[in-house]
Amino acid sequence: AALAPAARAAGSGLLLGLALAAVVAYCNATSSARLAAQYPASGGTYVYGRERLGEFWGYLAGWAFVVGKTASCAAMALTVGSYVWPGQAHAVAVAAVLVLTAVNYAGVQKSALLTRVIVAVVLAVLVAVVVASLTSGAVDTAHLDIGADATAGGVLQAAGLLFFAFAGYARVATLGEEVRDPARTIPRAIPIALGITLVVYTLVAVSVLLVLGPDGLAAAGAPLTEAAHTAG
Repeated sequence: AALAPAARAAGSGLLLGLALAAVVAYCNATSSARLAAQYPASGGTYVYGRERLGEFWGYLAGWAFVVGKTASCAAMALTVGSYVWPGQAHAVAVAAVLVLTAVNYAGVQKSALLTRVIVAVVLAVLVAVVVASLTSGAVDTAHLDIGADATAGGVLQAAGLLFFAFAGYARVATLGEEVRDPARTIPRAIPIALGITLVVYTLVAVSVLLVLGPDGLAAAGAPLTEAAHTAG
């Protein structure tokens, strides 16, 4: 969802933006893991803000988390729509949100099962795109060169956009009462989730850049689809 806008911002400095986003995400993940170990209860940022700063700040942090996750949910739903049915992306996005809401309402076990299925399908698609891109004749290593279009402001903007790709690990911290031994499990799960995300996103970004180039990626409406088509 963030690759094309980040490429428009950073140009050939896209991977620098990704690296910067990863550093910021690591700092955030480390603090989240420590807070989760100290306060192993459901609520995540609300609990941390309340316990460390007071009731008002906990309330503010909790609502900021909800608003942020609502925005990310909308962005990801539109991404699904743009790939599944580009002509009716908004309708598909609404349908996806409704289905996932219904599954979550049915309980954490059902939502966890659906999450595993979705993750498996997404990873399979990403692996297929990466392999197809890296083994195609369309690969051009010059696309990874950093040119004059990579400005500090553009890289920072790209980092802000790409941080969105790492944001899911914070959701783990809200499950304090849903997992066994949360004081031990959650602090371990957060860096693992971040590490896996970084590896996957780096592979995808590099493979798409090698095939499309910074300009092609920036202009792409559905980067993975266009990379797959270009790779043949």
